[in-house]
Amino acid sequence: MTDMNNQGIEKSLYSLAHLTLIGATPAELVYIAARAGYDAVSPRFIPMHVAGEFKHSPIQKDQIIATKTALATTGLKVLDVEIARITDETDPRSFVPALELGGELGAKQMIMSAWTKTRDDRSFLIDTYAETCDLAAPFGITVDLEFPSFSRLRTLDDALDIVRAANKPNSGILIDTLYLHLSRVDIGELLHVPSEFLHFLHVSDCLPGIADTRAGMIQLARDARLYPGEGWIDFKGIIERMPPVHYSIELPNQSRVLELGYEEHARRCLEYAKRTFGKVVSKRRKTAEKNDLVLQD
Repeated sequence: MTDMNNQGIEKSLYSLAHLTLIGATPAELVYIAARAGYDAVSPRFIPMHVAGEFKHSPIQKDQIIATKTALATTGLKVLDVEIARITDETDPRSFVPALELGGELGAKQMIMSAWTKTRDDRSFLIDTYAETCDLAAPFGITVDLEFPSFSRLRTLDDALDIVRAANKPNSGILIDTLYLHLSRVDIGELLHVPSEFLHFLHVSDCLPGIADTRAGMIQLARDARLYPGEGWIDFKGIIERMPPVHYSIELPNQSRVLELGYEEHARRCLEYAKRTFGKVVSKRRKTAEKNDLVLQD
């Protein structure tokens, strides 16, 4: 069995993120991912109430049973669960049901993002993040903070500030290739992120231009991402600057889904990702093996 943490990872797992097929139930996501060739799924157990999202508030018992059956039938893993949002009214204890379910299903990470409306809320963000980490720890789950370019935390430095201040052993930073682009983050900054913070990578591509409005960024992020290699994101540079991690493909694209259907869209997401990452990952693995032999000699 492959270790789901990045420490001592034998090979990277490819997971299908729920936003890619936001209208699918968690059980449907599992079956589609299995048929398309994925190793894992990243299901959304906390409703975001965005357009097209399957209806659950919270996820119902019959859906939980169906998801467990799907996982047992296919043998797929659960990489992470989504998505704990920090708002002005957030009580971290509200995330406990999703953490309990995630822990029961074997998830190793929970994604968190910040959506507060004031700019003087740093202490609140730190306290809420830290408390969520404490609640997640008994389930063996890290809390990986992301920085959507239209959220409260818009840059890698913003997210790192909160994670470092919270100082929790199960903290993490989620790198999303699209948000690196939209936030104009120099990929060299990835070298300054402690490797123990990096557990998995959100994967999608995009064209060179950056939307100059919040609405434009949201539309791109939720509805028009491209397959890896179709755009201009430097995946080679990103992967080379990170420790070995797992890949969660988060690639919503309404026109592709309408044209191809859920399963074919998911399959192409994976095919493009493996084609794009394969040579880089293989080269790094061979280099590591060569270095091990040198050390042994």
